Amino acid sequence: MHDFTRRSLLQGGTALAATGMLTGPALFDFAKAWAQSAPWKAEPGAKLTVMRWKRFVPAEDDAFNAMVAAFKSATGTEMNVFSESFEDVQPKASVAANTGSGLDLAWGLHTLPQLFPTKVLKMNDVADYLGNKYGGWTEAAAKTCKQGNDWLGIPVATIGGYLTYRKSAVEKAGFKQVPSDFPAYLELCKALKKNNTPAGFALGHATGDANAWVHNILWGHNAWTVDKDDKVIINSPETMKALEYAKALSETFIPGVASWNDSSNNKAFLSGELFLTSNGISIYVAAKDDPSKKELAEDIDHALWPVGSIGKPTELQLAVPILAFNFCKYPNAAKAFIAFMLEKENFEKWLSGARGYLTHTLNAYDSAPVWTADPKNAVFGQASKRALPASGIGTPGEKAATAIADFIVVDMFANYCTGAKDGKAAMAEAERQLKRIYR
Repeated sequence: MHDFTRRSLLQGGTALAATGMLTGPALFDFAKAWAQSAPWKAEPGAKLTVMRWKRFVPAEDDAFNAMVAAFKSATGTEMNVFSESFEDVQPKASVAANTGSGLDLAWGLHTLPQLFPTKVLKMNDVADYLGNKYGGWTEAAAKTCKQGNDWLGIPVATIGGYLTYRKSAVEKAGFKQVPSDFPAYLELCKALKKNNTPAGFALGHATGDANAWVHNILWGHNAWTVDKDDKVIINSPETMKALEYAKALSETFIPGVASWNDSSNNKAFLSGELFLTSNGISIYVAAKDDPSKKELAEDIDHALWPVGSIGKPTELQLAVPILAFNFCKYPNAAKAFIAFMLEKENFEKWLSGARGYLTHTLNAYDSAPVWTADPKNAVFGQASKRALPASGIGTPGEKAATAIADFIVVDMFANYCTGAKDGKAAMAEAERQLKRIYR
């Protein structure tokens, strides 16, 4: 765990200043003034243990840690923060929820608050405060965290996942840019393979990367896990078409994708083995920050997901909501910290620190400087507005969150694409699993 102090922040001030982040006395002065006027006053002697996902962009972590240190100094709240891999966040949050101890706040993925609807501190007042102040929430972000009229958590941000590609490889394949429709997109991937500059998308249990591309294809074919009434409809002709398309696409991939996690494609792309993949902006940031990869960084660009026969974006973006457990002994401190994270003086600088890796969920941040700082950042600024909730057309909630956490759709695609199961068997297994959840 990390115990953040004013001194440790000041020691790291140079790195933060490079991103335009409020640092040192300016940050602490803002935090002190905010704490005095904020709607929530941290309880005397408050202590918060916070779990978050491990950062992929170091400057984002610096910016987050800066906020933690400033909040601690301004409110007197002891802040113990630790990070876990994407794959470990949900299991550890589940342990805390089941035991009623170990964590106060969990900053996790997708619809994490929906997994524990009876164990979380309701955040209606925080959501109203921030939404009214900053232009309202994007639709998918709100659905991710709401159950009826109650906010189970706050949608801090979305990790936008889009197509990262080598411009030179796409042009050599005969395309000026990545196509925006499924048929032409498949032809691009076939041409990339023919030129020994292959694409590759995770088919293992990669929480962000694998879920993103298979759901885009599933939903793009107007196929869904459940309908608007939460009736399981995964076993359908539309799903079969999606599976067939994905298999044709997977035949163009680099070997080994069935075992990839969320960091595998980063490594393959940066090593020059991979030329088209889906990811957050972290691959580009890593290339820009490595002097030995200057040419690679210049050759990288980003594109929106292609649109299927449904005729509109069907993107599953990686929501990163934060929740506070209702057994937290310091609920006012928890609410104050969450609100503090999303205030403009913090959040715009945090977005800049994240360098496009995090996308806002409050509409007022459409004009945040990060989206024009580099033209290659721009597509990521659309992630939260183009996204569907993890439930697709169904009801966001504990059941939809469980389906995502259990990789039901990912495994269905992986089973078919790798030849482990035929289409009927892959769909039938997914149907059985979903019916156990949606009974």
